[in-house]
Amino acid sequence: MTDFATFPVGCPPPHPAPRKPALVLPPGSCDAHCHVFGPAAMFPYAGERTFTPFDAPKEQLAALHAHLGISRAVVVQSSAHGHDHRALLDALAAAPGRLRGVALLGPDSGASEIRRLHEAGVRGFRLNFLPHLGPGPTRRQIDEHRGLVAELGWSTHVHVHDLAGADNLVRAVPGRIVLDHLGRADLSRGPDRAVTVLRRLLDTGRVWVKVSGVDRISLAGPPYADGVALAAAVVAHAPGRVLWGTDYPHVNIAGAAPDDGLLVDLLARIAPDPGDRYRLLVENPAEVFDFPPLVSSESRSVAGLVDLDPE
Repeated sequence: MTDFATFPVGCPPPHPAPRKPALVLPPGSCDAHCHVFGPAAMFPYAGERTFTPFDAPKEQLAALHAHLGISRAVVVQSSAHGHDHRALLDALAAAPGRLRGVALLGPDSGASEIRRLHEAGVRGFRLNFLPHLGPGPTRRQIDEHRGLVAELGWSTHVHVHDLAGADNLVRAVPGRIVLDHLGRADLSRGPDRAVTVLRRLLDTGRVWVKVSGVDRISLAGPPYADGVALAAAVVAHAPGRVLWGTDYPHVNIAGAAPDDGLLVDLLARIAPDPGDRYRLLVENPAEVFDFPPLVSSESRSVAGLVDLDPE
């Protein structure tokens, strides 16, 4: 039996045995939000980190994706590694063309470092505005980083504590914005409010929303019906500007990590239309993260999509 008392605060290990999804994903499907951690012996965690995760190296992530039927992924730099991107770059180098990255730029990140990250496969940078992750970036830092990446076509990934601050950020930050984890919507304030704000952001035409993290925002617990309903409303409103990810290995959560196989099966409810699901998993991430075209063996086929009502 797992002893939760031994976990670092908010950092359980990944689910020990994710179920094999019943939902068959289309070729080229992308996990647009996941992380690699360590191994710490090779890639030490940042001294200023606010949490310490269990190691979840690139090999572990690759095995999970093979189990789930996912062929592409976007690895997001975590604050546990700070501005040291060695673990991310190691993962990208192991799967060129199949993986993309999102960086966590620091005050000293300059043009040469950003060019090196771009050549390695990084296509965006993240702004953390969550108190438990430490101080957020200043407006000056945001403007400087946007200026450095503008010609590269990078997207800006915004991680907010709640949707309340998302409107101001979208108005203040130019270019393509990706809102992480449904804006960490507070469903205790009512789902209608969250739907209204997310639709308004999508209607700007330059915001993409990750319909990931349904387990994080759910008040109901597995199978996260309230979070799934919000994600489904977002997909139905703007199927061309949504992304999805596992958020593996699920750090900074309460309780045990979710079953990633269940999260895949929930896509049948989040995007019940096979065409919308294809956009969510294949077309949209290819556009936002500049993935190479699918080879002939991975050509578009929605015939293999299975519509299910997961338990």
